[in-house]
Amino acid sequence: MSRTAGSLFGFLNIYKPKGMTSHDVVSFLRRITKIKQIGHTGTLDPFAEGVLPVCIGKATRLIEYLEDDKEYLATIQFGTNTSTYDLEGEITEIFEKKVTKEDVINALKNFEGEISQLPPIYSAIKVNGKKLYEYARKGEDVVISARRVNIHKIELKIFDEDKQTAQVLISCSKGTYIRSIAYDLGKILGCGAHLIKLIRTRAGKFYVENSLKLDNINVSKSLINPLDILTLPVLEVTDSERIKIIHGQPLKNKISKCVDFLILVYNNNISAIATADGDKILVKKVFDTL
Repeated sequence: MSRTAGSLFGFLNIYKPKGMTSHDVVSFLRRITKIKQIGHTGTLDPFAEGVLPVCIGKATRLIEYLEDDKEYLATIQFGTNTSTYDLEGEITEIFEKKVTKEDVINALKNFEGEISQLPPIYSAIKVNGKKLYEYARKGEDVVISARRVNIHKIELKIFDEDKQTAQVLISCSKGTYIRSIAYDLGKILGCGAHLIKLIRTRAGKFYVENSLKLDNINVSKSLINPLDILTLPVLEVTDSERIKIIHGQPLKNKISKCVDFLILVYNNNISAIATADGDKILVKKVFDTL
C-alpha cells in the first residue's frame, strides 16, 4: 500500500533463497527501492530458506506487534554430530547406530509442549556483551543458559531408512533453535544428528505459499497492507479525530474498555497505534501525516 506519493509503507512476504543472509535480502531491497528504512522480522541462517517477512518504510515500527510463532520443515541427518549442529560445521562425532521410523516418532514426543533448550554455541545470542559464535571461533569457554521455548507441533513427515534422514515439521515459538532440536534428537536416539536442510514455511501470518522470490519483484505492487496482517483491535476514526492523532492528542475512549494496543484507522490506512486507558485513547505511535 502507498500512503503518499513516493512513500512506501507495508509488509513483504519474501522467500529468502539458500545462500543469502537475511541482511543480504534487506540490502537488496534497499538498493532497488532506494529506501533505507527496511527491516526483517526474524533471521534465517544462510543455508536456510523460506519465509522472511520484511517491513518497508515506517512499517518497521510495527514489527513488535506482529505474531512471531514460526513453522519449519527440517531435514535431519542421523549418524553424525557437527560443531554447528548443521551441515556447515565440522564433523565432531560419528556413530554406527542406525535408527528406525518408529524410533524417530517416539523420540519426537520428547519435544512436545514447553521444553528447555540450549542454544547452539554457533549462534548470535549475546553473553556478557559478546555473541556466542565469537567465543566458539576463538575456542573460549562460555556458560550457555537454557531457554524455555514452546513446540506447538512436531511430527515426522518423511523418513529414509537407507539414508538415515528425516523430514520433520515443527511449529514453535519465537527463539526456538531448530539446529538444537536436531542435535538433541540425535542425543536422545544415541546416534548423533545434525540439520542438513531448513525451510521456514510460516512466520506469524506470512505463509510460504504466498511468498515472493526476489527475481523481478515489484515492491510497490507486492506490498501487503499491515491491516491484513496485524491482529490488534481496530478503531475507525473521523476527520476531526485524525487531526488530533496527527498532533499526538488523546481521543475520547469510544470502546469503553482498556486495551493495551489498538490500531487507529482512517481511510483504510493506519493513522496510529494507541492504548485505551480509562476514558481516553492515548496515541503511542503516529504514522499519518497531513
